[in-house]
Amino acid sequence: MFLTFLCRTLTRDVAKVSVGQHVQSLHTGCQLLAAEKALLMKLRKSTGYTFINCKKALEKFDNDVAQAETWLHEQAQKEGWSKANKLEGRKAKEGLIGVFVGDKAAVMVEVNCETDFVARNEKFQQLVKDVTFATLAHHRNKTQSQPGYVKSVLSSDDLSKLSVGEGTSLADQVALTIGRLGENMSLKRAVTVGIPAEWKIGSYVHGGISTQTEVAMGRYGALVIFQGGKEGEQEMLGRKLGQHIVGESPLSLGNMDDLPCGESETRLLPQTFLADPSRTVAQFLRGQQARVLDFVRFQCGETTEDAE
Repeated sequence: MFLTFLCRTLTRDVAKVSVGQHVQSLHTGCQLLAAEKALLMKLRKSTGYTFINCKKALEKFDNDVAQAETWLHEQAQKEGWSKANKLEGRKAKEGLIGVFVGDKAAVMVEVNCETDFVARNEKFQQLVKDVTFATLAHHRNKTQSQPGYVKSVLSSDDLSKLSVGEGTSLADQVALTIGRLGENMSLKRAVTVGIPAEWKIGSYVHGGISTQTEVAMGRYGALVIFQGGKEGEQEMLGRKLGQHIVGESPLSLGNMDDLPCGESETRLLPQTFLADPSRTVAQFLRGQQARVLDFVRFQCGETTEDAE
């Protein structure tokens, strides 16, 4: 009897230990899975890559997030360049004009893609922002000691060589975005201006989209350099002039005393002012005690000949 009791007790205790160990093992496993999921979510949020690729990267580097992120960027860059080379011949005439006006300096860029659908994608808009600020940084580095009015026009090749972030070229950034969105893209052109203290920069973007960023984006853009204007009304003056330049497409400035030559007038100052058709631009400026010194207009997809 005693032996039977002893055997039953031992069996019951072994069963308890076995079940306890199994529960503990499951609990530990759940903690491990939760930790791995947290790492996966962190990597996904910081990089924007797919869950599958993030999981693969974490497995490859034993959950080292930094190494996984570096590897993901390298792989995406390789895939981006490969896809960019394949899509190179496809026409890219859609896209966005990006405009940024800072302290005594402004930038306007054009970045192209194939469809309006991609132009509205956040990753493409981030590319436009990167191009804008890389161009602004280039302008400031180049013109630190140059007084007066400075204006520079950058071609597609010029833009490709500029850097963004920690040394990544804009060409690499374009390839990466092509790899992510699957459309051909190109850096079309940019213009930068720097002005003396007493001058002003006006701007206007038409067909604008909400970007949650300080870079205004749309299908048309204009920068206008002017002097004077009534105190407190200069920002609105710059906007009205920019709006006129976008809408009426002047090709040259003209003179304040020029007479209008009809509906085909391409000089800015003799044109009928868009905001007040009873006056010319020159007459409007006189009333504002202001004068326009220069302007630039970009239309997304236009040829170089159209812009000249």
